[in-house]
Amino acid sequence: MDGEELTAQETALYDRQIRVWGVDAQRRLSKSHVLVSGMSGTVAEFCKNIVLAGVGSLTLMDDRVVTEQSFLANFLVPPDESKHSGRSLAEICCDSLKEFNLMVRVSVEKGHLSSFDAEFFDKFDAVVVAGCSLTTKKVINEKCRKRPKRIAFYTVDCRDSCGEIFVDLQSYTYLKKKGEDTAECNLQYPTLEESVAVPWRVLPRKATKLYFAMRVIERFEVAEGRNPGETSVADVPSVLELKKKLCQAQSVNESHIPDRLLERLVMSPREHPAVCAIIGGTLGQEVIKAISGKGDPLKNFFYFDAADGKGIIEDISDSA
Repeated sequence: MDGEELTAQETALYDRQIRVWGVDAQRRLSKSHVLVSGMSGTVAEFCKNIVLAGVGSLTLMDDRVVTEQSFLANFLVPPDESKHSGRSLAEICCDSLKEFNLMVRVSVEKGHLSSFDAEFFDKFDAVVVAGCSLTTKKVINEKCRKRPKRIAFYTVDCRDSCGEIFVDLQSYTYLKKKGEDTAECNLQYPTLEESVAVPWRVLPRKATKLYFAMRVIERFEVAEGRNPGETSVADVPSVLELKKKLCQAQSVNESHIPDRLLERLVMSPREHPAVCAIIGGTLGQEVIKAISGKGDPLKNFFYFDAADGKGIIEDISDSA
């Protein structure tokens, strides 16, 4: 892939970006292949950004039909209901994305992500997963890990006015400028399973409350057999009780996971468009970094809460 040159058309279209991060980075991006599963509002923002940046191809997976929530958060879904008849959310978003950049190949893959064998992922350089269970996320992460080449893996979740991104770049080496010199840096990433299994008591006391809150809701959804976002006000007492049990088991003070925060995430699982733009934009930047080799990648969680307007990076690993 690295041996292929940009075409004259690509060079002209991406001239501004080439001036920012160089022709080699743009060449790697233009020859890359990205897989996305779960067309949420956040993912729609991400897809728009990487299509405009000029990835080689983007494959979408989401067999669900359009719902009212799709209109509220996903700007790729047109308001004309006649265009939705008998078509999946991925197919509708695919048509919209093609209009952003004719140089990018956007396609749809039908089926559930977990049903594909490990070899299916060999054709991709980055895999982004949203809107599926923790079990599915772990399975896909492990499949990507076992392939001959390094496949960047990401999960993204947006609830109420909060968002979470997880990154696994495996063993990632990149060049970083230090003054006049350029140094080679290497980061070792844990898997999703390893990251969510780290004992809470060993984490820094200032670790963001969102990390713990998301783990509580995740556990609740797994125990109840729910898909992400399938919670309501009726679930609040059960979620708070689960929080109490987990804090006791993990030797963590219950005040570290405010009830108010959990209530927000449980009672308002829908995405906020403004937060979708922030989380999707951040995810787009990270995927571009990983593919192009330009910039410091985050390791390994990113959180945003519109309540305080802050983005926080947390390195959650066995060495935490």
